[in-house]
Amino acid sequence: SVSRTSPNLAFVPACLPPDPVEVEKLQHFVSNSKRLFVMTGAGISTESGIPDYRSEGVGLYTRTDRRPIQHAEFIRSASARQRYWARNFVGWPQFSSHQPNTAHLVLRDWEKLGKLHWLVTQNVDALHTKAGSQRMTELHGCMHRVFCLACGDQILRSELQEHFEALNPTWKAEAFGVAPDGDVFLTDEQVRNFQVPACCKCGGILKPDVTFFGDAVSQEKVNFVHQRLAESDSMLVAGSSMQVYSGYRFALAAREKQLPIAILNIGPTRLDHFASLKLNSRCGELLPLIV
Repeated sequence: SVSRTSPNLAFVPACLPPDPVEVEKLQHFVSNSKRLFVMTGAGISTESGIPDYRSEGVGLYTRTDRRPIQHAEFIRSASARQRYWARNFVGWPQFSSHQPNTAHLVLRDWEKLGKLHWLVTQNVDALHTKAGSQRMTELHGCMHRVFCLACGDQILRSELQEHFEALNPTWKAEAFGVAPDGDVFLTDEQVRNFQVPACCKCGGILKPDVTFFGDAVSQEKVNFVHQRLAESDSMLVAGSSMQVYSGYRFALAAREKQLPIAILNIGPTRLDHFASLKLNSRCGELLPLIV
């Protein structure tokens, strides 16, 4: 039931078409699995037009000197929050409009067929949710939700966009490039007069419901994912170099449990030396070939 979508390859690293022998190996891996644990990263969303951080030539880190905001900086600095939200406000219409690609739809179908036991995504783009995945944990949260650091009240990011527009009726800025988390690049001069709303309930600081760099995933969520992994019989990593420890820890746990691990990612990953299978292909090109 996968509907074909035309991939956007602007942020996808160059790679060869899938090798039939490799396709057969992945088919064998998936067929042998009854309770597959899947972890996805930015590389599954590049075909939807969202750049990743580390890919050679096309990732944010290789194209620019830009780095995502740090958790501590956001918490302690009002001007850092102003800059963050101004950039996010400009980038939101484009970021929120991205749609799932074929790879997201394939994983949704595997879930419906009972093949996929649990999906953990390191992405904050909501594309798995848009595709219809339900047995899923968003490890680093989701940009489509916002919460108050003081009272915990949650609102939709789309609702916050309306508050921004009401507070900044004449403010305009043109975006220069877009980042994996929906951020865009603006100058200090551009953001100077941008007004940031406070929590409607208590006047507290609003923050996206995502784990910023320098912050930690909650222990409750980590324990939950470990439980889902304990119920699984194999692990597939799709579109991640697994450089961030918050995701890598689950691959280490899978190795400890002696689960077979397959990796589908263009370029090297942190797991290459202990994976059962490593494939250098586009997720949206190879996954639909698996039945």
